[in-house]
Amino acid sequence: METNRFEKFGIRKADILLPKETIDLEKWATIACDQFTSEREYWEKVDRYVGESPSTLRMILPECYINDSDKERRIESIDSTMESYLKNGIFREYKDSFILVKRSFGSKCRYGLMVLIDLECYDYSKTSRSLVRATEGTILERIPPRLEIRKNAPMELPHIVVLISDEKRNIIEPLINSDSRKIYETDLMMDGGHIEGFLVGDKGEDIIYDGLENLYENLDKDNPLLYAMGDGNHSLATAKAMWEETKRSLGKKEKEDNPMRYALVEIENIFDEGIEFEPIHRVFFNYEKENLITYASKLFRSVWLEKVSGRDELIKRINEGKNLRLGLAQNENLYILELTGGDKISAATLIQDVIDTSGVMVDYIHGVDSTIKIANSADNLGIIMPDISKNTFFDTIIREGSFPRKTFSIGKSVEKRYYMEARLIREIN
Repeated sequence: METNRFEKFGIRKADILLPKETIDLEKWATIACDQFTSEREYWEKVDRYVGESPSTLRMILPECYINDSDKERRIESIDSTMESYLKNGIFREYKDSFILVKRSFGSKCRYGLMVLIDLECYDYSKTSRSLVRATEGTILERIPPRLEIRKNAPMELPHIVVLISDEKRNIIEPLINSDSRKIYETDLMMDGGHIEGFLVGDKGEDIIYDGLENLYENLDKDNPLLYAMGDGNHSLATAKAMWEETKRSLGKKEKEDNPMRYALVEIENIFDEGIEFEPIHRVFFNYEKENLITYASKLFRSVWLEKVSGRDELIKRINEGKNLRLGLAQNENLYILELTGGDKISAATLIQDVIDTSGVMVDYIHGVDSTIKIANSADNLGIIMPDISKNTFFDTIIREGSFPRKTFSIGKSVEKRYYMEARLIREIN
């Protein structure tokens, strides 16, 4: 590999593989494998649509199939398909490059930058102080089955999204009007919107360097968080595990140049208006609200419960003011629980503490209305979480470590990353 001017920022340019112009890109690009895990009919429909066309579908294992008895056969098929695509020359390669990605959904869009992230700069433990960090708890049991898929694959296809906190929009957004050149464009199947890719030129690379330099120089040197995971943390954790295993047998020079040391990811700016954070709510089964109040009283100086008349008022009020507020739903009643004097404990951390200490049975729910509906039956307690603030997101991770699992979702399922770019991680015979 060439000298890396971006080394101190934990990234480098990539040798990126894209399908040649003759390939149908709408059939090529499929959504992240960890979506629609309970909807096999989605993936069956994709399979019928793709047919015999070259497609990333043939190089991934949708997670709805990951526990099936034919998993090994599917993994073997993935490896052989990758080798076949490489040998049959369906790819064009962009050496030592950054690619700007524009993803559109109706009237809104978001931008991202394809880079290699240095796995030596990534630590997914909750107490990590590394440059790249997990934002939610990493479930170690999810890594081994993903290692099985990666261990013999000659390529990686990323659905990993990494966030930067660039409020001044000095890094990705200026690339739109720089010397970037469009190299692909297509609609995305199954209502996935539209995507375009642009090869970043020399002027764009200077913009990226200068913008990252500004962020880097303003980091806390004792706790330097530059990149926070947005999506695909377990995929990045799998790449990390593979690298840790690989590097044991490598010398110093080999460790610097080995492709396994890096993972292809898309960096997005958390302040991009096209990125929407949605809180994931909780339902405690057979649990009285008084139990939560009692627990919170041990951690906060003041605990105040107020009954409210409707969901709109509840949503509005839990997202205003400086104090921590939660919405509660039980027995067709709605409440606001306001907490003060708790040493900046986040809502997600408080509720996870209750889960960990009480052993309560819990479910994680997308949508306020669904949460309220479930809470109206039996003695269930619905907990409506406040919105995730982009302004305090990075600060919370620095202060508390990664969020508890299932704290937030970025956009709807169809807005998740589609596989487009690929990268060679081992040579084939």
